[in-house]
Amino acid sequence: MTDAPEIHREENDSKGRYWLQIDGHEAELTYSRLGGAAIIIDHTGVPDALRGRHAGHALVARAVEDARKEGRKIVPLCPFAKAQIARHAEWQDVLQ
Repeated sequence: MTDAPEIHREENDSKGRYWLQIDGHEAELTYSRLGGAAIIIDHTGVPDALRGRHAGHALVARAVEDARKEGRKIVPLCPFAKAQIARHAEWQDVLQ
């Protein structure tokens, strides 16, 4: 994998998700909206074929980036997202 995969996003009034595809395999991060002020990350799913390729990290990083741009906070209920955010001191500003 030489280029970073494109991360897609879809969102409706109550839920949203980020996803990417690498070699035909899809990884996703899902969230629920908490009004306009926050999102609750509830699941990050990475298939075994993508383990070790930083797909989950890329999805969490994009959620953090978008939260900053949109003035939202993040409540990481998903254990993976919570651990990723805890590892990055520079991401702590988005926590609710």
